[in-house]
Amino acid sequence: MRLILVSLFLIIYAIFTIPARFVGVAVRRIAPENGQIYAQNCVVVGFKIILFLSGVKVTVKGKENILHDRAALYIYNHRGFFDILIGYTTAPKRTAFVSKKEIEKVPMISWWMKCMKCLFLDRENIREGMKTILEGIELLKNGTSIYIAPEGSRNKGDGILPFHKGSFKLADKSNCPIVPVAINNTDAVFEKQFPWIKSQHVIIEYCEPIYIEEMDKAERKRVDEKVREILLERTKINAKDL
Repeated sequence: MRLILVSLFLIIYAIFTIPARFVGVAVRRIAPENGQIYAQNCVVVGFKIILFLSGVKVTVKGKENILHDRAALYIYNHRGFFDILIGYTTAPKRTAFVSKKEIEKVPMISWWMKCMKCLFLDRENIREGMKTILEGIELLKNGTSIYIAPEGSRNKGDGILPFHKGSFKLADKSNCPIVPVAINNTDAVFEKQFPWIKSQHVIIEYCEPIYIEEMDKAERKRVDEKVREILLERTKINAKDL
């Protein structure tokens, strides 16, 4: 039943995006920054409705650690499709997600993502991947926060997969803070009983920011290990509250 409701909503939302896109184009021409925020607002409204229809109860911990006054790199552990919905409905304005290159080919989704300045990472092409990282560094320097999952792909098992160190170049080269984001139970909403959607309690915790500009060279090199340890600890603790 929930899958049917979400599917019907997505059809309605796709129709809604036709006039909304024209408005978005106009806003972007007048003020590009406002166009980015407009797109994010439209997506957040849609995502909140999907979460409601899916019966997902969201508990947000560590709201005080969300940085609204400066851009930050939000590092999250990747459990499932609903990570994106939970992330965007709790992230600050302006925030861009890093997604796999294949998503760029999905018509409606890719348009909104491009409006929000999301990045499409090609992990198979080192040169193209580096270009994407450089684009991300510029976004951070210009005030757009970035959400990225250094595991590279969705974790289907327990714990957290090894991190790709390249993700942390975004913070290292822009000197922006890193905010670890621990996510629990999103895979239980969809992936564990694919293709059905099941009502679940999901926890997302924004952990204390790590200010990379305050670290020495040795600490910077190990920052990926530090973030992974934090996420491992917090996901284990939060699992007890589910």
